[in-house]
Amino acid sequence: MESVNFSLKDKIAWITGASYGIGFAIAKAYAAAGAKIIFNDINAELVQKGLDSYQKEGIDAHGYVCDVTDDEAVANLTHELEETFGKIDILVNNAGIIKRIPMLDMSVEDFRRVVDVDLNAPFIVAKSVLPGMIKQGHGKIINICSMMSELGRETVAGYAAAKGGLKMLTRNICSEFGEYNIQCNGIGPGYIATPQTAPLRERQADGSRHPFDQFIISKTPAARWGTPEDLMGPAVFLASDASNFVNGHILYVDGGILAYIGKQP
Repeated sequence: MESVNFSLKDKIAWITGASYGIGFAIAKAYAAAGAKIIFNDINAELVQKGLDSYQKEGIDAHGYVCDVTDDEAVANLTHELEETFGKIDILVNNAGIIKRIPMLDMSVEDFRRVVDVDLNAPFIVAKSVLPGMIKQGHGKIINICSMMSELGRETVAGYAAAKGGLKMLTRNICSEFGEYNIQCNGIGPGYIATPQTAPLRERQADGSRHPFDQFIISKTPAARWGTPEDLMGPAVFLASDASNFVNGHILYVDGGILAYIGKQP
């Protein structure tokens, strides 16, 4: 029986916004599986922070400054990467932002900014790498979706709208490009302990949990927040030959939230 191939040896992986957090964890997993790591971030300070972190992990990563909402900048970087590395095998659309603002208080500018980074940018970057993937006859695109691809919640109108759209963009890329041996899937993290979610986990003055922290623990069968490391295995699977017939799927790594109605009060 032929063994399942989870190796990423000799693969070129581009992870957007991977200076820290979820993107950094995914990049570490890819490096351990044999891939060469490319990442970008919005400014030189973040890129340098990422390079320093990768160096501490013993990973030879290549960092670039690029605003993924700028289609011209993305096209130029894609051309540079293809010239430098010869190909892009794996794209992870990880860069994202969230603005927790009640809808009636949220400006149109803030809503548009969230959609621009969380939905328009994955379209821009995927569109940029797809011609090369078609030419080489294979490719993996992994979009970092969210629980908010399925659920709504107060204060995240822009984020939920964008991540719901990203789920459907994932399915549409699958529909259009599956015949070229390109797989586009999503990962939907549950509530992950990252710097972005740190304010929601801060202990109160009396030492008790933040109310939102209590809420998430009560809604998660695993009874904990996820960690960036929890996403490593799913990310490697979706980037490897082991998932060559998995396409248009959103893999929710959520500790069981979507399966659970919650305890009776």
